[in-house]
Amino acid sequence: MKRPRPKAPPKIITGICTNCGSEVPESDIVMLSSSKDSAYRQLCGWCSNAQAAAAFGLNGFEQHRFEPVQVLDCAGVPHEFHFRTTLFGPGVALNASEIRNGFRSGYEFQVIGDSEEDPMILLGRLLEKIRRALAVKHLVPEVYGLRIEEHGVVRGIIGWDDDEEGLLPLLNVDGRKVTWDELGRMLMTYEGWQFKLEIRDKSEEV
Repeated sequence: MKRPRPKAPPKIITGICTNCGSEVPESDIVMLSSSKDSAYRQLCGWCSNAQAAAAFGLNGFEQHRFEPVQVLDCAGVPHEFHFRTTLFGPGVALNASEIRNGFRSGYEFQVIGDSEEDPMILLGRLLEKIRRALAVKHLVPEVYGLRIEEHGVVRGIIGWDDDEEGLLPLLNVDGRKVTWDELGRMLMTYEGWQFKLEIRDKSEEV
């Protein structure tokens, strides 16, 4: 009997920065245009931030590259996150994207800080936010689909649904894609109940 071959790790999908020529993960690619009439350029996060720092006169802005981190959810399932820093004027956003099979797919998180803030402190804040979020499950799989957990709260991110041509959102809840119709079916369990819908910025705590 032949021994099964170990599975090769999934290949990380990459892109080439048109400025420095480096090959970077797809999650670290930024598409920039100097004006609405000019063509887009594909830049790595490092080059994009360097251009932003020069444009805003932030000569002391220090960039850091963070290694991917695995975080376990409440069921003990590991989730791998890659990080990207985005400088915007006096502020900086640190984003964490879950990577599956080389693509951004799953959980997305962000924290905002000052451009002069210690990057490691910013990373610590983001990791704590990730751990808090992964400690809670909002949806439970059942025979006939998903249902909302007993605490009656659903948190997620509003995304674009190609199948609906932007007329209805595709939600990201518990790191999984949930259509608007699926959420509607889950809500019918609570027919006659009240609900409260709050829209918050990606960087806020919900």
